[in-house]
Amino acid sequence: MNNLMIETSGRKSIAQRLLETMASMNRVSVTILRCGLVLVLVWIGGLKFAKYEAESIVPLVANSPAMNFLYQDRAPAYRQYMNKEGEVVPSHQEWHEGNRTYPVSQALGLAIVVLGFMIALHKPLPQVAAFGSALLIGMSCVTLSFLVTTPEAWVHFMGDGAQGFPFLSGVGRLILKDSIMFGAAFVTMADSARMYLGRRNVNAL
Repeated sequence: MNNLMIETSGRKSIAQRLLETMASMNRVSVTILRCGLVLVLVWIGGLKFAKYEAESIVPLVANSPAMNFLYQDRAPAYRQYMNKEGEVVPSHQEWHEGNRTYPVSQALGLAIVVLGFMIALHKPLPQVAAFGSALLIGMSCVTLSFLVTTPEAWVHFMGDGAQGFPFLSGVGRLILKDSIMFGAAFVTMADSARMYLGRRNVNAL
């Protein structure tokens, strides 16, 4: 095994060649990361225009001190009007319409899609992409704060020993994944800012 990790007789080991190949993939890695961010933002943002998705984020928004003003009713009023995904209950949808559930979700969705398109402008307008990534960092911070403010993010006592911290519910697990988006946005922000400044320096010569 040690022979794989060192150079022998002036020849590179298999491990070293693999590591050099990995190191050379920095550029393509950032590009794949950026494409992933754009895909997630545009797709998820677009889904915010669907009623089932709009209804699913109600617990997050209603319990957030930073966002609950967007709704007509305060938590926990929403709990008796929650639907399963794809389920249609006219009386519940009527409540959501009065609660401004759908227009709020559409506005959030539009903002998320715009962020996706901003980040996609990395090559033609890297300065726009850099600010798009910076805004995504802020959005991710708000999303991660839902772990603190949303009761549904944690497993409730139902007889099992798993409850509360650190036992995340399905909602909590989805929120936690935004920590990946948080880190990815830092990478794309720095990369876009570096490209913009590099072009500016070249043009100044």
